[in-house]
Amino acid sequence: MTDIRMERLARLLVNYSVSVQKGEWVGIATDVNGLPLARLVFREVLEAGGHPSLIFNDEAMQRDFFRRASDDQLDWMNPTQKLFMEQADCYINLRATSNTRAMTSIDAKRIQRAAAARRPIMQTYMSRAASGDFKWALTQYPTEASAQEANMSLEEYADFVYSATFCDREDPVAEWRKVDAHQQGKVDWLKGKDRVTLKGPNIDLSLSIKGRVFINANGSRNMPDGEIFTGPVEDSVNGWVRFTYPSIVSGRAVSGIELKFKDGKVVEASAEQNEDLLMAQLDTDAGSRYLGEFAIGTNFGIQQFTGNILFDEKIGGSVHMAIGQSYPDTGGKNQSAVHWDMICDMRDDSEIHVDGELFYRNGEFVI
Repeated sequence: MTDIRMERLARLLVNYSVSVQKGEWVGIATDVNGLPLARLVFREVLEAGGHPSLIFNDEAMQRDFFRRASDDQLDWMNPTQKLFMEQADCYINLRATSNTRAMTSIDAKRIQRAAAARRPIMQTYMSRAASGDFKWALTQYPTEASAQEANMSLEEYADFVYSATFCDREDPVAEWRKVDAHQQGKVDWLKGKDRVTLKGPNIDLSLSIKGRVFINANGSRNMPDGEIFTGPVEDSVNGWVRFTYPSIVSGRAVSGIELKFKDGKVVEASAEQNEDLLMAQLDTDAGSRYLGEFAIGTNFGIQQFTGNILFDEKIGGSVHMAIGQSYPDTGGKNQSAVHWDMICDMRDDSEIHVDGELFYRNGEFVI
């Protein structure tokens, strides 16, 4: 018997997050582990009148590619991916890993070479999403591997996922509309502001948001959601930050990350674990040492670190930043093959001021 919460999640993704319309081309991407949810999403797309395309991933083949591919193969751009990003209407990504450390032994430079080759696809994705021509949503299907990463049983993790998405409630859409209204008040207050300063045990940083737009992340892209974010003025970031939690990329956890910025650029960087991957990311291209995103997490239903950025970056009482590619709809101009999020806890003796006015203290908005 299918879990009613999974059915609600499928309906939420199709009818709320991407709002599939009749005749739209909808890609459904998943690992083979996510088939139970993919089948339900497929059905909901058909009910909405869309045209579903299945896009399957497999961790074993992905590892094989990075271990065995020649330079030509690493540099090759898949024309079917290019076509999809140029012409499809919707993209629903169902993460369903069976091993969160599957890429640990893979050379970081090979991963980054492949990412750099696919940069045009990423830029098409970003620009079409910003213009409203391409709707996308990302969620997590509960797997044993993700549960283990979060130090939970599979049953506990499933409860966590469905609670964070409001799919444990009869009307998840109504709950996300409440989130939307709450966050919109903060976004409206930030319009026209300029200087943001962050101070606390893990951060002493300033940046400008002048002329930039804060986005109300209300479940229309990430599921779960719960953040407000923008692209800071590229050369405005100065100061230092120590990221509280490990940041996982390509199956490798990079912990103890510290970055120092001068006029927007990362000029010093270190990590306690997997520093080689951090440096490979920073050295990918001209934009990878600049911030593409600054965000405040608002989802107080997510209070624990799970090792999954989809949830962790939304932790109420945290901020996160991403080096690399900006989201064009924020007004951000940074371009890169990288977009890598890192999280800093602000719940202890920490403040955010905006144009000199206290905006946020110890994880809570004060306006």
